[in-house]
Amino acid sequence: RDIVRADKRRAYLIPSAPGKRFDGDDKITDLLYRCHALQAAGQPFDAPFAAICARYTEIAAALRLTVDLESALGEVQRTITAGAGADYCASRGEYLCGLLLADFLGLPFVDAQSCILFDENGQLLAQRTNEALAEALQELPGAIIPGFYGSGPDGAVRTFSRGGSDITGALVARAVRAEVYENWTDVSGFLMADPRVVQDPQPIRHITYHEMHELSRSGATVLHEDSVFPVSRAGIPTNIRNTNAPQHPGTMITCTAVQREDFAIFAGIAGKRGFSLLLAEKDEPGNSPALLQQVFCAVNGCGLRFDYLPTGLNNICLLAETAALAPVLGRLQQQIGAIDTPHHFSVQQHIALLILVGYGVRHTRTSVARIYEALRRAEIGVHILNQGSGELSTWVGVDEADLENAIRAIYAEFAVATEPAQQA
Repeated sequence: RDIVRADKRRAYLIPSAPGKRFDGDDKITDLLYRCHALQAAGQPFDAPFAAICARYTEIAAALRLTVDLESALGEVQRTITAGAGADYCASRGEYLCGLLLADFLGLPFVDAQSCILFDENGQLLAQRTNEALAEALQELPGAIIPGFYGSGPDGAVRTFSRGGSDITGALVARAVRAEVYENWTDVSGFLMADPRVVQDPQPIRHITYHEMHELSRSGATVLHEDSVFPVSRAGIPTNIRNTNAPQHPGTMITCTAVQREDFAIFAGIAGKRGFSLLLAEKDEPGNSPALLQQVFCAVNGCGLRFDYLPTGLNNICLLAETAALAPVLGRLQQQIGAIDTPHHFSVQQHIALLILVGYGVRHTRTSVARIYEALRRAEIGVHILNQGSGELSTWVGVDEADLENAIRAIYAEFAVATEPAQQA
């Protein structure tokens, strides 16, 4: 409440469901999924539902709320008993939290089920949702809209994937043409590296939506990946803030790059395991692009999602997630084996991918050499080192066993020395 009242522009609030209070505690959403699973199996769900009731009742009592929580909980219990689907069950965490927050802050409650709209396949109807939200909120100078869920064409509750309250917040920000979308969480924005790998990594003060998206592809998970699209399209900046440290400025995500005085080259480093390298090489060099075209055709025919690492007319290297490759590998090898251009095809697994993201790299032509040298000093072999044509991201492939050491080595090379270089 103090955070909301500290700035009168904080008008529309999108709550998530209560999470864990301590190690070993249960998230409310997990308890609700458990209720659904037990009911679907014909078993009583009294125990997890009692824990849910106790949690919300405790919150309401501590805040001296007057909302009729007993009736709301009773309705949820009856609907689950009647066979409600998993989406309905999971959404009630946000719904109930929204009721409590509306009472606590004295703001009207707007049920997301009436204005976040999905099609029959569970895909968000973005334009219709924007129109419905704008209409629902146009006469309200402030409101509580629970996150994570909406409704399908039949009116039944549909949910986003876990963490989807971030998406609801972005949709509301777009609909009301907000000055800024604040996403309050339990961390003070993005860090330049995973703190479980790098000790005390520097914070990222500013980052662009494109940079954040690149980092999220390789393990950075502060913000739900899909939540950036509604606000980035509308040109609305996103500010990641820490509820437990409200004075911290957090990370500002904007549509265009900004000057970073404290870290001029990379915005951040992230990495994850589970990749494979697919390499097709001609037996004899030549100028024909046939091999590249035929390999692309074979990979697309198998429905394999991949990233292209440009090489040349005589070879092609593709990077794919091993989990996605495994079910189609046999068929892919058969199709590539049938290519009439004489070639050699190999698959190398157990690759970890690091992504170094930042527009600053285009102004520092020695960056790639410094990456390679930092890994050489750490005695880490490099399988791939590729810089995209847009120079937004640099990809580094190493053995999975070397992932953490590689992140530490590269971070130390670029992030430790923050003093400006002497000018000659």
